[in-house]
Amino acid sequence: MTHPTTTRPSDELRLPAEFERHAATWMAWPCREDIWCGQIDSARADFARLARTIARFEPMRMVARPEHAVDARRACGEGVDVVELPIDDSWTRDSGPVFLSDGAGRRSAAAFRFTAWGHKYHPYADDAALATRIARQLAVPVIESLLALEGGAIASDGEGTLITTESCLMNANRNPGMSRKEIDAELRRVLGIEKVIWLPGDPTEVETNGHVDGLFAFCAPGRGLLERVDDSADPRHEILAENRRALELATDARGRRVEFAMIGEAPHSTAVGERYCRSYVNFYIVNGAVIAPAYGIAMDGQIATTLAQAFPGREIVMLPIGAIAVGGGGFHCITQQEPT
Repeated sequence: MTHPTTTRPSDELRLPAEFERHAATWMAWPCREDIWCGQIDSARADFARLARTIARFEPMRMVARPEHAVDARRACGEGVDVVELPIDDSWTRDSGPVFLSDGAGRRSAAAFRFTAWGHKYHPYADDAALATRIARQLAVPVIESLLALEGGAIASDGEGTLITTESCLMNANRNPGMSRKEIDAELRRVLGIEKVIWLPGDPTEVETNGHVDGLFAFCAPGRGLLERVDDSADPRHEILAENRRALELATDARGRRVEFAMIGEAPHSTAVGERYCRSYVNFYIVNGAVIAPAYGIAMDGQIATTLAQAFPGREIVMLPIGAIAVGGGGFHCITQQEPT
């Protein structure tokens, strides 16, 4: 298999939306034990359950350390392809490649600088190399960028619009010394983006510094879902209201206002530990379905209805989030789509 070369972006490259057709999904087998609060075995079982569910709809590839490959294969079953590569952690959305495609269907892989969410966790050298290593597995060209960025920090509509947050990409622990204009230009250069919509984000969120995939998700070009908190005493109530105001004022690359419905956040009572992810908008879209977290509460049914309205024609799978949320993320955080 030939190795990809580092290449300059083509003018024809674009960043497909998650709701477009996938060739496969990539995940990574949990291996950093200290983030799971003693529940890494439960986390692995929950990762395997999600992988098996995804495999019902599209090819599923699980990256695992060589010493964990046998256990990963046993847990995930024959429907999941286990790929042996060195890794430090299991958040493939953030450490994996951001796949691009051109008008002829040729793919490239954007490899941004991965710093473990602003140098929060060590070591991370293998995760920093994961995007390029996956590209080598697929023999696709690599487009490198020195911009510190995780995949959960961006959302694409597939038509030239990207949404990101100031609280993350402009944080001093990511890209010190870079202006918003400079970051904007690099996103356009690497990803073929025409318009970047900047949301304020969430400066109080400590794990990712306010990734957009904990706030907003596109459902279709010009349409999305924005997270809300109804309790006015909750500090995130006003933070999410500020993001709503920013989105209401924005237009996309086609000059449209972005239409959006609201989707709730699971209550504080569901949380287990300091990192616990309560985001319902952190769902994952697969071919023909949407897989969303279920917390075992009545609100799960309301969310299923909201998602069915947002994604007509797709099956809505409410899957128990389990220990995955204990590590600080949700289904979207641990998956990365490979477009057709």
